[in-house]
Amino acid sequence: MTTSNPSLSSPIGVFDSGYGGLTILHGIRQLLPEYDYLYLGDNARAPYGPRSFDVVYEFTRQAVRYLFDQGCPLVILGCNTASAKALRTIQQHDLPQWDASRRVLGIIRPTAEVIGTLTQTRHVGVLATEGTIKSQSYNLEIQKLWPDIVVSGVACPFWVPLVEYHEADSPGADYFVKKRIDQLMRQDSAIDAVILGCTHYPLLMSKIVKYMPRGVQIVTQGEYVGGSLQDYLQRHPDMEQRLSRGATARYLTTENPDTFREQAQLFLHEQVCVESVTLGNTLTV
Repeated sequence: MTTSNPSLSSPIGVFDSGYGGLTILHGIRQLLPEYDYLYLGDNARAPYGPRSFDVVYEFTRQAVRYLFDQGCPLVILGCNTASAKALRTIQQHDLPQWDASRRVLGIIRPTAEVIGTLTQTRHVGVLATEGTIKSQSYNLEIQKLWPDIVVSGVACPFWVPLVEYHEADSPGADYFVKKRIDQLMRQDSAIDAVILGCTHYPLLMSKIVKYMPRGVQIVTQGEYVGGSLQDYLQRHPDMEQRLSRGATARYLTTENPDTFREQAQLFLHEQVCVESVTLGNTLTV
């Protein structure tokens, strides 16, 4: 993978607590390949899902500031938990103090914007981490835009480890995937569209399709985030003009770069060059 010199580029930053945001980056690059990108995974402190709002906010704040310092005028929180627990505070409190000309965007709203066009019954399900479900972020965003839609959600605490421990295709994964889908459909049998509200979950797609009732649409985020970003840049030419176009991608991690490189192949199906960085205190809190 070609790398760019951060001092000479203004890349789009993409942040995630771990690896799942690579599915978001992949979707964006499929649609907008011409820009430079800088991906940062806070793998040393992942997962964010079970953490408190205050901790997720502080960790996300550190990551955004780091990406700004690397020259990113625009940062995408490619993490549902960070989008749910930290985005609003960073936008309203931190950006005005740091640099009001920069932007931080999340990945929950783009999915909420399109979901109304994907459901016929107006009953929608969300499968996500505990933190995202408890935050009610999908419910709030969807009902702002589509007040007639009924939203039900179920937390899937074992799904991320299944992916990261290379068990997504194992027979044992069937139990955990089927259990949560059945739980969701028991909550509301009228659901006809289900949002995968965690960026790891597309790697469980074969199991999800196997156990999802026939006729229920499975909604992944990558393609919609890319389209939403493309629309955003068209509506904000001042930001679009600030972004460098070298068609490059750099990858940073707070963990061992060899581990990141191995895991990244699951999500990107290609070899990547990875650098290790430090964000504040990377010890688990």
